[in-house]
Amino acid sequence: MQTARRSILKKMLASLAGVSVFGLSAKANVLDHDEKEVNNVTNHQDVPLFSGSTKLGNMVFVAGQGAHIAPFEIKAHTEIVLKLLESELVKAGSSMEKVLKVNVYLNDIADYAGMNEVYKGRFGKKPPVRTTVAVAKGGVPGNSLVEMDCIAYV
Repeated sequence: MQTARRSILKKMLASLAGVSVFGLSAKANVLDHDEKEVNNVTNHQDVPLFSGSTKLGNMVFVAGQGAHIAPFEIKAHTEIVLKLLESELVKAGSSMEKVLKVNVYLNDIADYAGMNEVYKGRFGKKPPVRTTVAVAKGGVPGNSLVEMDCIAYV
C-alpha cells in the first residue's frame, strides 16, 4: 500500500515538473533578459529608474499609475488611473479583459466605495483578482488619491 502511494506521488510530481508558479512552462524561467521588452522608461538624472510596463513572454507587468492632478476627488482619480492602466496595456499588446491581477492603493480607506463605483465592470465579465489596501502615513506618492498596478497577458 505504501509503495503504491509513493508511486502515485512520484507520478504526480513528475507531471508538475514543467509548471512554474504562474503556470508557465519551465522554459519561461530561463528566458534571456534580452527578450524582456520595456515601455515608457522614466529616467532620474539620466539613469533609467523604472518602466511604465515590462513584457516577458506573454506576461505584461504594468507599473503603478496615479492621478497627480486636480480635482482631488476619488471618482475622478480612479477614472484617470484606469485610463492610464488601459493605455499601458494597449501599448504592450494587451487589454483590460486580459488582466489577471490588480493592486489598488488608496490614500484613504474611506474612498473604497467611491473607487469601487468607478472600477466595477472595467475589466470585462471575468474580472481579475484584486488586492486593495490603504497606504500608511504619508499617502500615495504624488498627491494621487489612488494608485493601481496590474499583471496581464497578451
